[in-house]
Amino acid sequence: MATLDTLLDWIDLESITGNEGDYGDALVRQLESIGFAAEKQFVEGGRFNVLARAGDPAVVFCTHLDTVPPWFGPSREGGVVRGRGACDAKGPALAMIEAARRVVESGEERIGFLFTVGEETDGAGARFADEHRCAPWQPRFTIVGEPTENEFIRGGKGVYKCELHARGVAGHSSQPVGPSAIHELVSAIGAMLSDSWGEHPVFGEGTINFGEIRGGLAANVVAPEAVASVLVRAVEDPEIVEERLRSHLGENVELISGKGYGPIAFHVPEGREGPVVAFGTDAPFLRGWGTPLLYGPGSIRDAHTDHELVTVASFERAVADYEHAARELLDRIDAEGR
Repeated sequence: MATLDTLLDWIDLESITGNEGDYGDALVRQLESIGFAAEKQFVEGGRFNVLARAGDPAVVFCTHLDTVPPWFGPSREGGVVRGRGACDAKGPALAMIEAARRVVESGEERIGFLFTVGEETDGAGARFADEHRCAPWQPRFTIVGEPTENEFIRGGKGVYKCELHARGVAGHSSQPVGPSAIHELVSAIGAMLSDSWGEHPVFGEGTINFGEIRGGLAANVVAPEAVASVLVRAVEDPEIVEERLRSHLGENVELISGKGYGPIAFHVPEGREGPVVAFGTDAPFLRGWGTPLLYGPGSIRDAHTDHELVTVASFERAVADYEHAARELLDRIDAEGR
């Protein structure tokens, strides 16, 4: 079985988005050492995805190479491994590789891997892999690895991101001048906060968050400009979300750089149906990679924190669950004759 020493070594490789290369090289070496044919798929600026396969992949394991900043190194105390990437997503990667090794050693070769760059920012690696997918990469299922507390997730909310830009006219605040860009922006934000952002029987309620607001010059100056960043955890298609946002814009506020994707349903093995999650994954960008599943060791509550961790128990359970899921999916493919 893969030892957690390997995970500690991988955590020790800083792989913040844009700097995934050393970790990608380590994965290539690991995969080749257990008999997988591995290759680098160059995406941009020397950054690369890692693809690997035993035969023609019908089931693919997929997670991401990059981590969020800041990097901090590995440590292990008892049954807990800490460090950047421990659960998001180097722990899932190692568990996937160990599970796949077991499946392949039993004589099954229809297993592959896709490790992507840029998941934490723009999904660049997943988008590139989808746009450039070709034979023999025609999987029926892709198991996406993220920290889900060892639960198979049944659905994920979509994401819509944009900025609101408000325009005003600078002037002395003692005078009846303006409009104030800040007042215009606040008015639009208030209307959006009062609105409903959709409700779905599977995905639940949509929510909106204004993560950053900036603008203005001084307390005694009418603000000439202001900006707010917006993120909707969506349970509706992006077009519907954008239309609702635009319905609350005054004549001096515009929506800029809107982009997103709708909610996504995941396949769940029989008897393992878990919750709906609101965090983002590469799954929405892998439309040509078959039906997605979402599962992994560790908790999203520990990801992106200064105490990121994965427990040995969660890791070992993930290995077993990944192996069982892959075999079940391959059996299903055989039963359906495809």
